[in-house]
Amino acid sequence: MCGFAGFVSRSALGTDSDVIIARMTDTIAHRGPDDAGTWVDRSAGVALGHRRLSIIDLSAAGHQPMPSASGRYVIAYNGEIYNFRTLRHTLEQEGLAPPWRGDSDTEVLLVAIEAWGLDEALSRASGMFAFALWDRKEQQLFLARDRMGEKPLYYGWQGQGEGRAMLFGSDLSSLRQHPAFTPELDEDAVNMLFRYLYIPDPHSIYRGIQKLRPGTYLSVCPRSGKETITTYWDTLAIAAEGQKAPFQGSPQEAVDQLSNLLGQAVERQMVADVPLGAFLSGGIDSSAIVALMQSRSHRPIKTFTIGFTEKAYNEADHARAVANHLGTDHTEMIVSPADVLSVVPMLSKMYTEPFADSSQLPTFLVSRLARQSVTVSLSGDAGDELFGGYNRYRYAQQYWRLINCIPTPARGWMASILQSVSPAQWDRALGFILRNSVRNPGEKIHKSASVLQSDSIDALYRGLLSINGNANDLTARPAGDDGFTNRDLVSIESLDPIERMMALDAIHYLPNDILAKVDRASMAVSLESRIPMLDPEVVRFAWTLPMAMKIRDGVTKWPLRQLLYRHVPQKLVERPKTGFGIPIGDWLRGPLRDWAEDLLDPRDLAADPLLNARAVLELWKAHLSGSKNMQHQLWPILIFRSWGKN
Repeated sequence: MCGFAGFVSRSALGTDSDVIIARMTDTIAHRGPDDAGTWVDRSAGVALGHRRLSIIDLSAAGHQPMPSASGRYVIAYNGEIYNFRTLRHTLEQEGLAPPWRGDSDTEVLLVAIEAWGLDEALSRASGMFAFALWDRKEQQLFLARDRMGEKPLYYGWQGQGEGRAMLFGSDLSSLRQHPAFTPELDEDAVNMLFRYLYIPDPHSIYRGIQKLRPGTYLSVCPRSGKETITTYWDTLAIAAEGQKAPFQGSPQEAVDQLSNLLGQAVERQMVADVPLGAFLSGGIDSSAIVALMQSRSHRPIKTFTIGFTEKAYNEADHARAVANHLGTDHTEMIVSPADVLSVVPMLSKMYTEPFADSSQLPTFLVSRLARQSVTVSLSGDAGDELFGGYNRYRYAQQYWRLINCIPTPARGWMASILQSVSPAQWDRALGFILRNSVRNPGEKIHKSASVLQSDSIDALYRGLLSINGNANDLTARPAGDDGFTNRDLVSIESLDPIERMMALDAIHYLPNDILAKVDRASMAVSLESRIPMLDPEVVRFAWTLPMAMKIRDGVTKWPLRQLLYRHVPQKLVERPKTGFGIPIGDWLRGPLRDWAEDLLDPRDLAADPLLNARAVLELWKAHLSGSKNMQHQLWPILIFRSWGKN
């Protein structure tokens, strides 16, 4: 895990290029505190910079930017190729390997590209990565990103005339250091942030700067300006193919196959030359990963969890029970509101474009806790998207059938009635009836009411994803692209509605929210986070499983649960699904109120050309009154305002 930055120009670089690339690289020192390097070819107009977090081959042989053995290629690379030793052996068997300089996966990737070509090397490599590759022979730049989007990659042309250059890197903070960079906000991106809490790829907060989409690589010829994007992995196509050729075995055979594939992925991702551990929440996904890790280790795996003083949000007891049963070396930290709130001022630097999933706060805290003992930590992310874990997968079709039974004119009336009762009042009224089987029922009722007027199940899904259904009302300009309309969904028309939801989550919510959150939070403390469920063989297999094997008798993630029960008693992990949440709503009325009111000062809001000050202040007033919990709608606005002041 590392970070890189660079730029290419259509003309030769000036003598200040060394200083510029060094400055771009220094801003991401947190992504790679162990080593730094730059490589500049002024006549070719290219500069590469790298910061290294040493994980495999800690010696100087892993230094980057790294030239290939022939000198044709130079790479700046961020990530891990988990099957690099298998690739290395194959290259040796085929007589294509030069004398090795070291034992790094970076060198193996370079040799594979030179021996097999970029397309074949990417198709054979299993891992998480983003990289910039300069071909000195063809005077061509390649930017590539891993299949599912674990590692970030920003790029875009900036500047005018002789100073025009394509900037690229792991973090927007690097691009901002280049003299050609022009910070022009993208109004559509702001609307998407307010609606979804994140900015979907290919957009970024800045006009002219894009995120490279997962599973693709960009080729650029600086002299001619020709650009081509090539897709080497298409998640939507993988989903459609898997359902056309579904798994034919029994449910138990499916669990056996999942245990085998996920176990192999875990084993590959446990390879490191530095201390390694795992995040453990006590839920299904993280517990399954830790169980597979412990079954493959001769010593207790180091596991980490955080809990909260607020009982409703504290899952530390569950994690501790799982850790005790598996015999891990467990570290637990109970954090106070003050601990969490101390992180808030750091968010704008940690996430260098606005990002408003509030679970970013506990994710950072557990990463910081783990970094005190390890340099690499495995997590259970992606289990929900692959195996049907989100509640919307379980209830959407039932809810859509119910909506269809209600006359259209009556839907708005019913929504108003349901939302006239505050979430807190619903919680109190239903608490005894539900007996904790559903967490925060009031918020779920309000969310359901907000999508009562959907005209299709796909529109219902979009509405469930939307945090701010009236996001357009919060900004001074009408929204354009919402992040979904630019995708070709023809390939998944054959999937049933729930499978379509899962496929769309895999290309939108997973890379742009979940993976971005984990990458930035862990990298802020120089911790490498690995996600075994995103192994390509696991992903392919998951998409061959019929929905009836993923959600059985109303039970989500059935195969993952069955795998886990082979290691952990069911009673230790079965409970209502919860997110990695914190009581932001209460804190905005309490210890965070001064911070929020400073950001929502009416005079400052009125001067902001992108915001509708009246609509924002009405949200704030409603939240403070306690009649409504507007935390989800307010948090992206506060994050955007805070980011803009830094």
